[in-house]
Amino acid sequence: LSSLKKFDEIKKANQAAAKKLVEDQLSSSSEDDDEDAEVKQGKILDKTFTIYTSQTDGDASELERTRQYMNEAFQSGAMTCLICIASVKRNQAVWSCCGCFCIFHLVCIQKWAKDSLFLVSSPLTDDDFGKKDYPWPCPKCRFEYKRSETPSRYYCYCGKVENPTVDPWLVPHSCGQICEREFKPSCGHKCLLLCHPGPCPPCPKMVTTTCHCKKAKPVPRRCSAKEWSCRLPCGRTLLCGQHACENPCHAGDCQPCPRVSKQRCICGRQTAERLCASPQWQCNQVCGKCLPCGNHTCEQVCHAGPCGDCPRSGKRSCPCGKTKFTLPCTEDVPTCGDSCDKVLECGIHKCSQRCHRGPCEICRQEVEKQCRCGKHTKRMPCHKPYLCETKCTKIRDCQKHQCRRKCCSGNCPPCDQVCGRTLGCRNHKCPSGCHRGSCNPCPETVDVKCSCGKTVIKVPCGRERTIKPPKCKQLCSRPPTCHHSTQEKHYCHFGRCPPCRQPCQKTLTCGHLCPVPCHDEALVKQTGLHPSAGPWEQPSEPAFIRTALPCPPCEVPIPVECLGQHEVSPLPCHFANPYSCKRLCGRLLDCQNHTCMKECHHVTKSNGSADGKKAGPECSQCEEECTKPRPAGCPHRCVLPCHPGDCPSCLQMLKIKCHCKLSVLYIECLKLTCADLKEKELLISCRNQCPKELPCGHRCKEICHSGSCPLNCSQKVKLRCLCKRLKKEVQCSKIQEGQVSLECDALCKEMKRKAYEIKEAEAKAALEEEKRRQQAELEAFENRLKGRRKNKRRKDEVEVEQSSWQKYKNLIMLPVFGVAVVMV
Repeated sequence: LSSLKKFDEIKKANQAAAKKLVEDQLSSSSEDDDEDAEVKQGKILDKTFTIYTSQTDGDASELERTRQYMNEAFQSGAMTCLICIASVKRNQAVWSCCGCFCIFHLVCIQKWAKDSLFLVSSPLTDDDFGKKDYPWPCPKCRFEYKRSETPSRYYCYCGKVENPTVDPWLVPHSCGQICEREFKPSCGHKCLLLCHPGPCPPCPKMVTTTCHCKKAKPVPRRCSAKEWSCRLPCGRTLLCGQHACENPCHAGDCQPCPRVSKQRCICGRQTAERLCASPQWQCNQVCGKCLPCGNHTCEQVCHAGPCGDCPRSGKRSCPCGKTKFTLPCTEDVPTCGDSCDKVLECGIHKCSQRCHRGPCEICRQEVEKQCRCGKHTKRMPCHKPYLCETKCTKIRDCQKHQCRRKCCSGNCPPCDQVCGRTLGCRNHKCPSGCHRGSCNPCPETVDVKCSCGKTVIKVPCGRERTIKPPKCKQLCSRPPTCHHSTQEKHYCHFGRCPPCRQPCQKTLTCGHLCPVPCHDEALVKQTGLHPSAGPWEQPSEPAFIRTALPCPPCEVPIPVECLGQHEVSPLPCHFANPYSCKRLCGRLLDCQNHTCMKECHHVTKSNGSADGKKAGPECSQCEEECTKPRPAGCPHRCVLPCHPGDCPSCLQMLKIKCHCKLSVLYIECLKLTCADLKEKELLISCRNQCPKELPCGHRCKEICHSGSCPLNCSQKVKLRCLCKRLKKEVQCSKIQEGQVSLECDALCKEMKRKAYEIKEAEAKAALEEEKRRQQAELEAFENRLKGRRKNKRRKDEVEVEQSSWQKYKNLIMLPVFGVAVVMV
């Protein structure tokens, strides 16, 4: 059981891995470059168009636009989301616009709709928010959608299936069912293609229809082209009612009559040649007919019908309108003498003049006026507007620029600057006004062509730099560039044609044919074009050029002895001469220290020596440097070439920095290598004060030295007591070690005690003063309260008749008490 359980677990893991691998392979819209992918794509297109072409007897001329959309769905990188400028993959949820049929990621279009609705509704107040359903536009064609039409789920192109599965034998994001969307414009029929991207093709159904003018007999035609013209004259009566339409059979209303005829004006005084389509016109003459009153004439310009009554007849009002008069039309209405009281242009005050003719004068009353922004007031005439010079500092609706309008009322106008930010395509700039949020995507499209230009795909602007050119199945028509009459067949491509791989077959000087492949256009590295100016310049990369190489020499083997008589080897016929065996010569040079390092070469033997181990005049001269060991610490080489005996002493100067790394010293190499540790310490020192800082912050007092600085700082610093009265100078090192401290003396303590007593006395006096103030306020309050109670008691008392004892008891008792007190 345990083994079966493990087997099932491993099986499930393998199935999950295989499924993930298939999804990863189908996640990209790119296809392989082999022939199978092209055949597979062709089968998918034929399957999609089968039902449509069966209605048109195989005619697919109307399907080119739909074919272009479907080719872009298969082309790598052709389907691009204009919002995020990224490729749309097979397994990603998408949404298609019903106006321009552009495809976007579902997440991107949801964010776009949310941001668009926020930008439109953000200037609204809380009362207006939510009352109006503001639309959001498509990023490409600006087709408006309602808030409720914001996509929330992933559907196929025809909208029948939610979350369509990824099928490698269907168009990406298609459900594989018949589209059945209604054609636009609506004709009553439905689309016959399988679920597809882009617009539906024209309706292929056959219907019987007549021409526009209804004169010809009905003929069968395609439903998409059922409107047709018989090219005969239309013959319908024009709006002028006199002539007939002479244009060929056409759709819609006839054009206005183009003929010219003599027509009278409205009043009938003048006659002129005018278009038959506009028979009514007015001349510039005043009517001038006598009105019924017999005193005045009509002042209207050319008109039809009667002139009407005299405008001065009947009851007429005075200029102010308060009094009406019945007067003959020959007399003017007099003024009534009352005040005018008409409301002036300011809308607040009235005219104070007497009843008068003509307009009232401007309002000259001085009022307290507030400027438009409400920050300043001023007394000035009522008819003059008051605008202050204060510039508005509010941020406009773009949230970037200030209003800067003088005396702004708070209703700042929208920003009038151009956005100008670079769009996501990196080719154009945003032409819209300054706005919040991200800019609209670039609506431009760019054609990406193959090398011959016969295969074209349209991609959004900005994607032409990253998308691959379309694959073209046309054969390359370029002429061969080698000596062969024909070249190998290959498809259309960019750049140079691939090198010719046919055998060269040129005749060599030895009579053999060249067996190597064609080398008329060999790729050769070209170096040394721009020599470097010095060791600091980086070497340039070698350039590769195509050039014709000569045929290689003949390779027939021939036995030949080497120049140094070391061996006998077979050599090609083009190299059948004494040769070098590539071994070192090995003959002893004149320096008696080294041997000839040249490759095997010809050596002329002298008459006096027949030894084959001695060098001849053709051997190399010893040019090596002296390799004998140098003294310890000396980095220089011996200045002499290879020589016998000891090397001379080194006299070169060394450039080194001192211990403090501030000065550069020049020292003889011989002195430095022969000196001991103390002497080297003195030689490398610059004899200046050390610039390093001690942990306490003071500079080191020692002369330039190696290693770390001593920690006993001898700098004098001031030390104070806690009350800052006493001070003395001590060494900084003693303070750092905590050996010295300064305590306050008796005088410091006495001064601190007196200050405390003074502060305590001031606090006590302030407390007593506060108590006295509060007691005074309490007494004043009680006095006021007593007065109120006494007044209240007097009002409540009732007058009662007093007896004689009550009236005179005080006069009697006072003398009696006085005598008793005196006696006591």
